Amino acid sequence: MEKWFFIDWQAIFVPSISVFELIIRGSLVYLALFSVLRFLPSRQLGTLGITDLLVVVLFAEAAQNAMASNYTSITEGAILVGTVIFWSYLLNWLGYKIPQFQRFINQPPLLLVKNGRMIQRHLQRELITDDELMSKLRQQGVEFLADVKFAYMEADGRISIITFDSKTNSVPEPKAALKIDLH
Repeated sequence: MEKWFFIDWQAIFVPSISVFELIIRGSLVYLALFSVLRFLPSRQLGTLGITDLLVVVLFAEAAQNAMASNYTSITEGAILVGTVIFWSYLLNWLGYKIPQFQRFINQPPLLLVKNGRMIQRHLQRELITDDELMSKLRQQGVEFLADVKFAYMEADGRISIITFDSKTNSVPEPKAALKIDLH
């Protein structure tokens, strides 16, 4: 009964391993997982599929011990969360400031369709079937492949479509002045 009211404040707040070791472990695991996920194909076309979710959950489970050994204090958890947030912010900031780094962080758009023709090697690289691509085209109101001038897979897995009848000039052309002859 006495243990119900006993609080071990040291176990809650005092790290059991070196703070520097926690930061190093968290950094290495974050950067390794980032690298692996960066180069995996965007199979689900802008959605989080079951296999993607499974990868994230399993990565989190596998990375837990690598990042923190067997931590028990709130402080250690906060340090690991802070380390992950730091790396996430730093990589995004570097991508914003350095365009070459942005290309490393986010894949450049991948051309899937050009002038009504699918680029099969790009579809194969991203593991996209013809039916999946056609489904995405229909979802965006495009019925026929021949209507597509360009279709790109964006870094987030979504498909951008430019049709032959798309407006490419966002600035309206000036209209001819109306001349009124009052004489």
